[in-house]
Amino acid sequence: MMMPELNDTPSIIDVPGGKVIAEHVGRIATGTDAMSVAHMKAPAGWSEPAQRPQFDEVTLVIAGTVLVEHDGGTTTVTAGQSVVTAAGERVRYSTGADGAEYVAICTPAFAPDTVNREDEG
Repeated sequence: MMMPELNDTPSIIDVPGGKVIAEHVGRIATGTDAMSVAHMKAPAGWSEPAQRPQFDEVTLVIAGTVLVEHDGGTTTVTAGQSVVTAAGERVRYSTGADGAEYVAICTPAFAPDTVNREDEG
């Protein structure tokens, strides 16, 4: 019989720049490759290199501001808003002056070898 699974201890993933990732569902937390769900906290002025992921991503902002640079400009996403980026789209994420707390949902699940960050070859 199937039963709901409580995940009360997400996997904490260390990344540079002061960002904290708590993965609740995904390759590290649950061994799931179909989808990942991670709660992120990033400080003011945080940014990461441009990337062209092989997964779709929904970014739901809880607090602060996430900036999403793309070929058409920059989309500003504030608390209570979300943005969807498609697999293969070139994007670069950063935060506003107050940092950001947000949830990232990726399908299929995030993986370092499928994010295709520009500084990683």
